[in-house]
Amino acid sequence: MSDSSPLPPVRLKSEAELARDALTAPLLSRAARLARWAGPDTRVGAGGDLVEEQLPQAAGELGLTGDDAAAYASEAWRVAVDTGLVEIVDEEEGTVTAGAELALLTGGAPQDVLQAWLGALETVLADASVPDLDDLVDAMDEGGSVDFSQLDWDPEAEAEFLDGVLGNLYLLTVGEEGLGESMVPLPALAASMIVPDDMGEPTDDVLEQVSDAMMRLDDQFRLLEPVGLVEFQPVDEALMADGEEEGEGEGDRDGDDRGGEPAPVDETDVSRYGMVRLTPLGLYGLRARLLEAGIDAPAVGDLSDKGADALLDGTSGFPPAAAQAETEQWLARREPLDAARELLAAARGTDPGAPLRRLRCQQALSLVGAVAEPALREVLDDAELGGLARVWLAERGAADVPAPPEAMVFWLTVDTVAAQLAAEGNSTELQALVEGLAAQHSGFFAAAWRVDHPATADVLEAMGRLHPDKKVAKEARKAAFKARSAQGG
Repeated sequence: MSDSSPLPPVRLKSEAELARDALTAPLLSRAARLARWAGPDTRVGAGGDLVEEQLPQAAGELGLTGDDAAAYASEAWRVAVDTGLVEIVDEEEGTVTAGAELALLTGGAPQDVLQAWLGALETVLADASVPDLDDLVDAMDEGGSVDFSQLDWDPEAEAEFLDGVLGNLYLLTVGEEGLGESMVPLPALAASMIVPDDMGEPTDDVLEQVSDAMMRLDDQFRLLEPVGLVEFQPVDEALMADGEEEGEGEGDRDGDDRGGEPAPVDETDVSRYGMVRLTPLGLYGLRARLLEAGIDAPAVGDLSDKGADALLDGTSGFPPAAAQAETEQWLARREPLDAARELLAAARGTDPGAPLRRLRCQQALSLVGAVAEPALREVLDDAELGGLARVWLAERGAADVPAPPEAMVFWLTVDTVAAQLAAEGNSTELQALVEGLAAQHSGFFAAAWRVDHPATADVLEAMGRLHPDKKVAKEARKAAFKARSAQGG
């Protein structure tokens, strides 16, 4: 994920809600239980790992059974040590005691809980970049040391790959209007890291790389789900079995020894290949990591204590739903009439960003009630704000709204198109607006080039690009030339 492009704002749950989610995340919950269980007889080895003979007891404390019980207990213990829930008293003796962070986990502020959870997340992310245990065993020499050259494993590259995948998942989530409710297929995430943007049809080699990456992500997300980062639907085991059986004879695949038919499999069901989405806690965690890396990752509410100028400029690149949510939080902290006056004052200007500020101002004022009417009447004679003030008053059925002079109508038209250009570029909606303006006013271009607005020439040039009628487009370009000449350009 590039750190040069602005990220959309993320809508986060409150810290109290996130802290509750963190406390119920299976891995942190297990780590806390082991920290309370640890006593004078608990022993650790090198690196703080629980000694092997105590792992069954730890697993029993957690209610874990089965072949993986000891491994899960070991992971929970490692998180307890890494997050300070357990502290090593004497490294030589291998003794431990409850850490200071354990009390904060239950008696501290939500931020204390979230800090502990972020520590657990870092531990799991580091584990997720480590090769599979079977691969480590295969690469181990007779002396018990691992020959990393046999693993084809680059720790830095593995960490960067996982960071990139999580970054793309974050972008997909914050870019949605539904708070990231959709599950993302693993093949799509893998392809986002491997398939070049300019590649048309992926080659067989690229598809094989995507398949390998998908399986690697399946392993990694299985590790990341217990910490509460993601909700995850693993790759269908039947799908993996299908791949393992490709070399077997048809008779082996047609049925079992009793002559039964195999269960039908839908090869087009993308969910079989694994699905994932970030949890609200996961969104919080990834944003924290982005901020730690120096990447600007805004959150809705960041501007609520800033001035109106910061609100209008800051929301200029937000998706509509996020812009409205940010504005609602900003308005909630202010008296409506004072807020309206502050917004109108911040909307003035002749700089390139001013038209979009005025559009955001108009959208913000639509959320303010009738109590703001005096603020709008105060700017009726303002050359820059009088047009939008009339629109606001007319939409609410206000009485005694003076008709705008023709110069104000044309100025507001140019300002509106300039704002739409800044917000959406050459969109379908803007093209429809351009066509409508040209159709409604037969002499539009003859008058528009004289409008005293800094963006007049740019707007007319855009209209010339966007209008499908060649004759009308030519008129727009001629008008743009006149406007630029009049402005001394």
